[in-house]
Amino acid sequence: MGKRLALRAGLIVSIAAACASLTAANANNAPERPAATAADQLVLPPDGKVGDETFGQLTARWWQWADHVDIPPYLDPDGRFCEIGQEGPVWFLAGTDGTFNAHRECVVPEGRYLLVPIINMLQGSNDKGLPLPCAVLQGAAAVNNERLASAVALIDGVPVTDVARFRVRSDGCFALQPGHASGLTAADGYWLLIKPLPTGRHTLTIGANYDSDDSGYGKMVQNFEYVLHVGGRTDLAVVGHGVPGRAAHTGDIACSTGCPARGAGG
Repeated sequence: MGKRLALRAGLIVSIAAACASLTAANANNAPERPAATAADQLVLPPDGKVGDETFGQLTARWWQWADHVDIPPYLDPDGRFCEIGQEGPVWFLAGTDGTFNAHRECVVPEGRYLLVPIINMLQGSNDKGLPLPCAVLQGAAAVNNERLASAVALIDGVPVTDVARFRVRSDGCFALQPGHASGLTAADGYWLLIKPLPTGRHTLTIGANYDSDDSGYGKMVQNFEYVLHVGGRTDLAVVGHGVPGRAAHTGDIACSTGCPARGAGG
């Protein structure tokens, strides 16, 4: 327990340091964008594609996956459900419902892209009422995302710069149940689409929160971390797998942060 608490304390310090760095840059009114990091080289831009699928289409398929599996992936406490429903070249990771910090450890096949929500919203029509126009659903899904208070993403301990630029909206509206024309839904939020990582052990740490009103998901907070074993589990320390100059950790790693919430995120 003492080791787990110490590691979680280290995680909080890492996120706090990244936030402090961003705050200092804002205080100096630096006109230039922060220098690109090694982690920036691992993520696709918001207009990126995997095969013929756009980033927006992938986020819609992520929601269909999260809605379809028997156990919502954003309620997974430790990674025991990582492999459920996974198929194709993109491996889906989840945040939380905003009520807990998650530490998950997963084995990911080699050669897979990783799609992870930082914080996001889903808005669907009320089944008991008349279907709402797609534009209305999109507007509702956008509300909290216009008030992003903070967002930090670390890949193997190295920050992704300017996480707010990775806001992605679904391409129009979509059905949560593929093949059903009724019950259209719109999604909006902040995501990372990560290129296939080298074989070995990696960490992905996410922290984010909205600063909207006090109702619903307006104050949602996301805190979670994944330990990812790409190509199979290993307990050996490895140097420089995902981000040059970074050593993978051994032993237990604490995680925290976010998944999209219903009507609010992942």
